[in-house]
Amino acid sequence: MTPPLTAQQAEARPARERVYAYVREQILRGLFAGGSFVEEEEISSAMGVSRTPVREAFHRLEAERFIDLLPRRGALVRQVTAQELADLYETRRMIEGYAVARICREKIVLPDSMDAILDRLDEIAGSDHFARVELNREFHFVMVRALGNEVLSELYQSLGARQQRVAMRALAADPARIERIRREHRDFLTALRDHDETRARAVLDEHLRPVAGVLSRLPGYVLTGGADELA
Repeated sequence: MTPPLTAQQAEARPARERVYAYVREQILRGLFAGGSFVEEEEISSAMGVSRTPVREAFHRLEAERFIDLLPRRGALVRQVTAQELADLYETRRMIEGYAVARICREKIVLPDSMDAILDRLDEIAGSDHFARVELNREFHFVMVRALGNEVLSELYQSLGARQQRVAMRALAADPARIERIRREHRDFLTALRDHDETRARAVLDEHLRPVAGVLSRLPGYVLTGGADELA
């Protein structure tokens, strides 16, 4: 995984890249809450840049579904809904389940970087879920990329924004899941290295199972007749 940029390297990036990274992080951290508006002038002043790079960053964030740009109103931060979380997990199970099958049946060797990512995850302490979510996404992406299918890798990479937003909301709603996720990652990687498809699939299915305790805290979730449903 590419190491984090130093402060000097970050400042050397084009203004639009710095604005993009700043706004994206604030959204993921929940400091720009879903359903709230972010104004160009506000970001321009905070970052010390003109409005042009802010607009460029906003268009990229809209393409990645972090925000919706509304005429004369500004950038509306998208909310993570219960349906989006369920749909994302279903899509990930399809792609990653396929990756598991190929890795196990074709005895594909996984890169050592997957172990290194888990080691770095173990080192993170406290409630700063941002670094956790970034590394979690990288772990799963490295697995998919190991197949050598560039089109599939690009498709999976396109889920990154949703994956990160959903993961941040899920951890914020239920921080107790962190230890369980840590164990699942280790079990999953061990099963993959053993080319044990049955075990790897079982761990993946549990890992990507929408949790009612998280779903119930997201927009679009309703409880009808004693059953959990999505509105």
